[in-house]
Amino acid sequence: MEDYQPVPLPDRNNYSEAQIQQRADDYYRLIRRRHSVRHFSDKPVARSVIETCIRSAGTAPSGANHQPWHFVCVNDADTKRKIRIAAEHEEEAFYSGRASDEWLADLDKMGTDANKPFLETAPWLIAVFLQRSGVDDRGNKRKHYYMSESVGIATGFLLSALHAAGLATLTHTPNPMKFLSQILGRPANERPYMLLVVGHPAENATMPAAALVKKPLEVIASFID
Repeated sequence: MEDYQPVPLPDRNNYSEAQIQQRADDYYRLIRRRHSVRHFSDKPVARSVIETCIRSAGTAPSGANHQPWHFVCVNDADTKRKIRIAAEHEEEAFYSGRASDEWLADLDKMGTDANKPFLETAPWLIAVFLQRSGVDDRGNKRKHYYMSESVGIATGFLLSALHAAGLATLTHTPNPMKFLSQILGRPANERPYMLLVVGHPAENATMPAAALVKKPLEVIASFID
């Protein structure tokens, strides 16, 4: 077992209380403008932008620092077409009987259906994979810990980075998503976690009014001072 080897904290912020508040306020004003988009433009997005955002996601904390994630970034038209066909197949089953009436009623407010043209229109799809296990520096299999939590945090980092870059995003989770592993050739130790649609919103893009309503602070948080 490797010994614990502490190193000095490499980065430290020394902001005043006023600066801390200002930075918190600034970030809130930025992130509150992120909206899920289902109408995308085919305007290109440079691969270098996606790469930098993935690097940001890779800084997320994870169980034992195992970083149990892999991001497959798809710009190829043929591959996006295959993903759309497979996703719509699962979505058709979902909307035609797999989902409960209550679930479908909730989705009516969001204006969604089994048709997913954005999977081809948007310039990038980012398939997020969760790694159940990995390989250490010696090539030995090792267990990963808190995988869902870790990948969820990294995905949040990625969404925030993409929004900060000025891009529109959509989280898409067709169920099941095994087709992503097959189409993208991922190994058996990984399972699809989420599909992110990334690009610029179309000129005529709309969003459901219901999605603008967010729970207030007093509902989502409690404070014990």
